[in-house]
Amino acid sequence: MPLEIVTIPCLTDNYAFLLHETISGQTAVVDAPDAKPILSVLSERGWSLDHILITHHHDDHIMGVAELQTTTGASVHGGAPDAYRLPNLDTQLADGDTFSLGAETCRVIDVSGHTLGHIAFIFDSQLAAFTADSLMAWGCGRVFEGTMEMQWATMQKFHDLPRAMAIYSGHEYTSSNGKFALTIEPDNESYRDRMAATEAARAKGEPTVPSNLGLELATNPFLRASHPKVKEALGMRDATDAEVFVEIRTRKDSF
Repeated sequence: MPLEIVTIPCLTDNYAFLLHETISGQTAVVDAPDAKPILSVLSERGWSLDHILITHHHDDHIMGVAELQTTTGASVHGGAPDAYRLPNLDTQLADGDTFSLGAETCRVIDVSGHTLGHIAFIFDSQLAAFTADSLMAWGCGRVFEGTMEMQWATMQKFHDLPRAMAIYSGHEYTSSNGKFALTIEPDNESYRDRMAATEAARAKGEPTVPSNLGLELATNPFLRASHPKVKEALGMRDATDAEVFVEIRTRKDSF
């Protein structure tokens, strides 16, 4: 595969992702919570860093940008609506823009809700989506700046991606997200199977990120707000999909 992806644990429960395009040798990192573990992996693999891709402005996704840029000279790319509160950007990206990493093309989509101006990076040919805190493993980000309706619209964008798409989200929240999901559909066998797999991975110190869109569609309640079984479980059979999503997100906020 021309795109080699390395998951790097950072801080307490964050992830950064190194993307190495093997034909050109170019390397990018998606988000930079902490420079040191990223620089360590670059050194181990003998890669130079060419690009820093930022999904949104929260400190735990950008704190390592300045040191990475100073140390490596990498260019910085982030959302145009977020430019005023991001590190200095070499390229401002908006919904529908594309970005080249060697021979690979990345598509940018707006995934506002968790924050305004949050973007995701989609490598269609590699079936890899870097979603940070929008769509998460077994969850979605808390709605801090956007509206619930905006976040539900973002969830619909992910429905349109191929089921085989790998979802690289920004945190190791899968276990806690799963415990909440089981309160929504406690009798769903797929949920129980996923919890067992999650607990086994974490017991071995393995990340549960990336996940897979097919798995998310089968087990992530934030993607399943339109499903009749979810509506029935919540006593909201006649509610709109957006209303069901709001109910699920509101429950998670106080879980």
